[in-house]
Amino acid sequence: MSKDKIKILVIAGPTASGKTALSIEIAKRLDGEIVSCDSMQIYKEMIVGTAAPTECEMRGVPHHMIGICDPRVNYSAADYSRDAARTISDIASRGKYPIVCGGTGLYLDSLLKISEFADAHTDLKLRNELKEFAETHGNDALHNRLSEVDPVSAKNIHPNNVKRVVRALEIYETTGKPKSVIDKESIADNMKYDADIVTIDFLNRARLYERINERVDLMINSGLENEVRNLYDRGMLSDRTTAVQAIGYKEMLSYIKGEITLSDSVELIKKNTRNYAKRQLTWFRRYNSISVVPDTDSGEIK
Repeated sequence: MSKDKIKILVIAGPTASGKTALSIEIAKRLDGEIVSCDSMQIYKEMIVGTAAPTECEMRGVPHHMIGICDPRVNYSAADYSRDAARTISDIASRGKYPIVCGGTGLYLDSLLKISEFADAHTDLKLRNELKEFAETHGNDALHNRLSEVDPVSAKNIHPNNVKRVVRALEIYETTGKPKSVIDKESIADNMKYDADIVTIDFLNRARLYERINERVDLMINSGLENEVRNLYDRGMLSDRTTAVQAIGYKEMLSYIKGEITLSDSVELIKKNTRNYAKRQLTWFRRYNSISVVPDTDSGEIK
């Protein structure tokens, strides 16, 4: 890494995996300050549903990029990249260790300047031929072709997502390398920071889902309904805002509007959070990182 790049630590992983506790423990030991990388924790007054750390949980460690934006304002990955970069520079200038912690992959990619390098390799004629193959022989047949040359990408792309399957095959045919390999190479080569990346992975997927269900139950008991109702009554959660799309808020809002029952709302929150965690695991496996696997029995980070 270049000497002019700021040294940072990144802790990423799925929701309810223990990122916050791990980052705070490391920050205590290494004189660090934490920069949240959560697309919903950035909003003010959205505390319970985003599992934002409490003052007690922070254990005296300074946290940044939490509760900085009005929920009525649409805040983008580009906004995050700009604001978080300023925060990191400030932390480093004071001799502290910046620790980026969160689970919003798009925000993290934007901050680290990770881009789809593979998108530079384009062959429109080949792309159209692959689409025609899928139309003639079926999506599964096209997906099987991808499995033969890039099993990693094939595992992460559903056969019915023809656009992405075609793109992965196009990349392989134009470069001679699987998309999964090129993605990892581009991540290593184009990093904005001198970043050590730790990702929390779960080999025991069932245990992660248990943790998610437990967290949702805790949110309900901690007043998620009142939080969402208060924000909605004050006009802070309109259909035009990004904030209203947050898992936990949109489902609870459906209950508040009388569209579904409370129990259905809770089950939807759990289901949507589990699905989101699955996507997060796939996203972060793109990184060249050190993986930490929680204890499968206790669920604690070793």
